[in-house]
Amino acid sequence: MIKDNGVRKKAAIYCRVSTEDQEREGTSLQSQQAACLAKAIELGYEITEDTVFIETYSGLTIDRPKLQQLRQAARDGELGVVIAYALDRLSRDPVHCIIIQDDLERNHVKLVLVTEDIDTSDMGKLITHIKGFAAKLEAEKIRERTQRGIRERVKAGRMPSGRRARLYGYTYVSGKGVGEGIRYENKSESNWVKQIFHWFVNEGIGIDRIAYKLRELGVPTPSAKAIWYASEVWRILKNRAYIGETYVFTQTFGEPKKRLPKGSKTRKTGIIWKPQTDWVSIPGATPPIIDSNVFEAAQAQLKRNRERSKRNMKQEYLLSGHMKCRKCGRNYWGFLKRIIWGKKVHPHKYYRCAGKLRMVAPIQCTNHNLNADKLEKLVWAEIERLLQNPAFILSEVERRRAEGRLDGFLQDEYAQVTQRLSELDRQQQELLQWALKGFPSDTVARENEKINKQRVDLRKLEAELKEKLERAKQSDIEVAGLEQFCDLARANLKNFGYEEKRLALDALQVVVWVDEDTVTITGAIPIKDGCINYTRPG
Repeated sequence: MIKDNGVRKKAAIYCRVSTEDQEREGTSLQSQQAACLAKAIELGYEITEDTVFIETYSGLTIDRPKLQQLRQAARDGELGVVIAYALDRLSRDPVHCIIIQDDLERNHVKLVLVTEDIDTSDMGKLITHIKGFAAKLEAEKIRERTQRGIRERVKAGRMPSGRRARLYGYTYVSGKGVGEGIRYENKSESNWVKQIFHWFVNEGIGIDRIAYKLRELGVPTPSAKAIWYASEVWRILKNRAYIGETYVFTQTFGEPKKRLPKGSKTRKTGIIWKPQTDWVSIPGATPPIIDSNVFEAAQAQLKRNRERSKRNMKQEYLLSGHMKCRKCGRNYWGFLKRIIWGKKVHPHKYYRCAGKLRMVAPIQCTNHNLNADKLEKLVWAEIERLLQNPAFILSEVERRRAEGRLDGFLQDEYAQVTQRLSELDRQQQELLQWALKGFPSDTVARENEKINKQRVDLRKLEAELKEKLERAKQSDIEVAGLEQFCDLARANLKNFGYEEKRLALDALQVVVWVDEDTVTITGAIPIKDGCINYTRPG
């Protein structure tokens, strides 16, 4: 602790390395921390555990979690001094160095370096800038040397070490000696890889079902995730390493496809595949565990599945994106059910809740499937009837404008409900781990029942709040624009095709809620009694 105008402020230590390997070895971070602690003792500063900021991150970016925490603590007036081992530990970018120093100076925080002195004069800042530039240049040299080393390693028939060298079904042996830097078959894992290909190719089991079977059998996952997902099964079926083909330099990085909110700082984290002609092969680095004929059969099956999926998308589902489940809050999806009658295949369109799919929800939703043709006719007939009465619609819009003032309170309550639902999902994942570890089944079942009951109640509340929020947002609809739309629709209703009906559903923000046999329509149009009469075939 140090005193500033009678106020006791903390002293902080910041240490950084660039690679996880350095962090695991502990040498670099430990030596930095020891030197900084010694400097603090020498200068009479007291260091507490909550003011030691240690991280593994590139020094070429200023957007680092621990560095941001340190700078925020300085802005909050909690710190009086920051001790770092050297300037390049703070940053290897000269501009970033000056930004950090100025930030600390504005908040009256002193910067102390173990290996050098800081001069706050203009000339000192210029020297700092030059030294920072030299540090950045050295970082670029290190990067170039690293890439050169990787290429030399590949030429010698060894894989680059790190995360990409590890692959489910194999054990990677690191090193540069004979028999090192390559993969060896891991029997306990490779047997499951073979089983996955057998299920997919020989038994015709789909990817989703394979993932579920692996869950049921308690097979350890390739990643740290608690359960298997279809995406992991798909990656195994697509990876040519299982037939002994090992490639490197297959990807580069660019801007991510999903942009962060405006103003967010991001690095190039999007994966871009290079042309296959640019890939580099490493013969003998990975022993084959799948026959090439079996692998090619799997690729052909994946292609057929993809084409079949595209054909299914050609079916027109009028209410797609406009249907929700009252029980679990998830969307309803359109799917094609093929019934064989005699020698002919008769396709039937249905809607089903996404929560019925085990890959989406561990606990299946019990809400009903609905015949698409029948439901679409009922819903559109109701909308068509109401579009012919615009005065009724406009009076409802005026009423909902008054509800718009409650939007802020509804948002807060909705956020609390969704947070609690996420917590229940986490608790249920823990229960799954309990079951796998042999906890008493009656205890697990009892706790699971409690969670399910809470989830049902919260889902109902979530659906109610979401409906209120949607109504509040609809208060912004322009009355004149809606009246014009109703006039236009009323004049052309009998000629509406699929696209025109979809546009009408979008414009009127129609949502069809399903609760067993009760179907409710909400949106910018009011439905009498809120329900339509849907009767499932007996």
